[in-house]
Amino acid sequence: MNGKVVEYLIYMPASLLLTIWVATTLFRHGRRFLLDVFGGDESLADSVNHLLLVGFYLVNLGYVTLQLRLDTLPVSAAEVVEALASKVGLVLVVLGAMHFGNLFVLTSMRRRAQQPRPVKAPATPPPGWQAVPPPPPYPPAPRA
Repeated sequence: MNGKVVEYLIYMPASLLLTIWVATTLFRHGRRFLLDVFGGDESLADSVNHLLLVGFYLVNLGYVTLQLRLDTLPVSAAEVVEALASKVGLVLVVLGAMHFGNLFVLTSMRRRAQQPRPVKAPATPPPGWQAVPPPPPYPPAPRA
């Protein structure tokens, strides 16, 4: 078996397991954060959590698949390990970047939801309020 096949046999399961582990961890522990972001609306938080999970899988598995291509054929065991380390390392960087990107967006939403809303002016004037009387009419201009 050549080095390329060995790398495939190690890279794909390792990347898939890492992706599944990170996704399930984020899904399980992200619910509480999403509930806070969406003001306790459980159905909305669960729905967004599920959509984030699906998007996470699509992006990461797509990236893992694109990384399958090798630039050079590894000849020795050391080259196989080096290729695996760079590929799995890139997968981990992408997973981390996606995690922090999601956190940034959700934290922004959370801050916006927690800001006090501006109070609208009342539709009726408060008690005791007097309207300013209109100015007196101007006298007619003299005729020439």
